[in-house]
Amino acid sequence: MKTMKVTFQINKEKVTLRVRPYETLLEALRERLALTGAKEACGMGACGACTVVMNGTPLRSCLVLAPEVDGAVITTVEGLRQEGKLHPLQEAFMEKGAVQCGFCTSGMIMTAKALLDRNKRPTKKEIVRTISSNLCRCTGYKKIIEAVDAAGKKAI
Repeated sequence: MKTMKVTFQINKEKVTLRVRPYETLLEALRERLALTGAKEACGMGACGACTVVMNGTPLRSCLVLAPEVDGAVITTVEGLRQEGKLHPLQEAFMEKGAVQCGFCTSGMIMTAKALLDRNKRPTKKEIVRTISSNLCRCTGYKKIIEAVDAAGKKAI
């Protein structure tokens, strides 16, 4: 079976892997790198559970082929923790009760992280628009919106 060598940065670490041409980034993250925060749910990019940030943009890792990440800078939910402390966004999700089953949480957090990196103080309307592409079946979104809003306010 033909493989390709890719080198990229993941959570501030340089990684080189041999990947199959049809292997997804999600598969590489979960199966090769043991980074299981991104979840496979729909497998079609519709739910957002597998969202990671690549080169500053949130994207569905189930839709990205692993060979496409050569040279990229990728952050997963595992990469938000620094010096043993949770990222303020992760803390806000816990404080506001924005997690229930947890399946969508990492994708929601990564989508929100990309928003807060672009705009430290988004309006609630901007938060709603941004996370609208991520599906949650447990919280009803209210607590998620509150958590993103609170994290944005803490950043100032």
